[in-house]
Amino acid sequence: MPNKETIHVQVVVNKVDQNEKACSPGILLPVNGTNSAFSTFLVTGLPGLESVHIWISIPFCAMFLITLTGNVSIMTIIWQEETLHVPMYTFLAMLAFSDLGLSFFTFPTMLRIFWMDARELTFSACFTQMFFIHTFQDFESAIILAMAFDRYVAISHPLHYSSTLTNSVIAKIGLAIVVRTLSVQVPLPLLLRRLCFCHSNILSHSYCLHPDIIKLSCSDTRINSIFGLFVVLSTMGLDFLLILLSYVLILNTVLRIASHSGRLKALNTCISHLCAMILFFTPMICLSMLHRFGPRLPSHIYVTMANMHFLIPPVMNPIVYVVKTKQMQDKILKFFTKKPSEKPKVTFIT
Repeated sequence: MPNKETIHVQVVVNKVDQNEKACSPGILLPVNGTNSAFSTFLVTGLPGLESVHIWISIPFCAMFLITLTGNVSIMTIIWQEETLHVPMYTFLAMLAFSDLGLSFFTFPTMLRIFWMDARELTFSACFTQMFFIHTFQDFESAIILAMAFDRYVAISHPLHYSSTLTNSVIAKIGLAIVVRTLSVQVPLPLLLRRLCFCHSNILSHSYCLHPDIIKLSCSDTRINSIFGLFVVLSTMGLDFLLILLSYVLILNTVLRIASHSGRLKALNTCISHLCAMILFFTPMICLSMLHRFGPRLPSHIYVTMANMHFLIPPVMNPIVYVVKTKQMQDKILKFFTKKPSEKPKVTFIT
């Protein structure tokens, strides 16, 4: 005679089997429907390092504070200093805003896991977090492309720089970035709501990402996978190719400069942007190559590389631009060391 434990396991297996049948192609079920085996997702910390999560949280907390301080300072200084109201620094302020958005939807979730082991996220919360993470990720990619265009115009057509990158052109570039990003990101959570999840509810990262979510579905995910691949190729993939093209054109111009010092001066204006590009794209490309062609590595390697892609650029971008840009250094020093204005002294003449 079967005991209670055996009966319970059989009931769970039957429920999963029923959900798998219910999630067969052609049957549409909302994720919060009664046929879903789970009502929440479980995000993951750093696999294998759960016992030291409290200690790991210290550097992550420091990174979050540096991100907030650095990017808010850059945005504030560029806003207040009229001498910085030029295309290069306008794009830098946009990059700082994108970094802030990305950090607000990644760092707090990780710190909740490290401090309170709070891993549960409802479907709606997870899809919302996924939408904003990928939205700010696409924002950042497009802004880095816009900054590459700025460097190309400044080096290859310096006499037409002011007439090419006017305020109206920058506003149109910003609007195009927003429209392009929202047009490809808004459908992602809507398409996810047609799926149901019954295999597992444990995500492999500390936050919700689109490829990670669709792996857990027992519905037909071909539409989600194809559209997700289209989004990546048409945004970050296309941006990366256009950035490479812009630097080919920049190098072509630089090599035509007669003096060695002139070539170095021109290239030096691109160092900060090159660092931002490398910080953003390198972890993503390496992670993609490892997933497809590399050997099977421990899961914490993949999680760490994903964290580098999402967490390192918001921390390092303000540091790089402050260190490598003399004008930003001067303005920041002036901003943090300025003394309160003294009251004017009144002199009485007798």
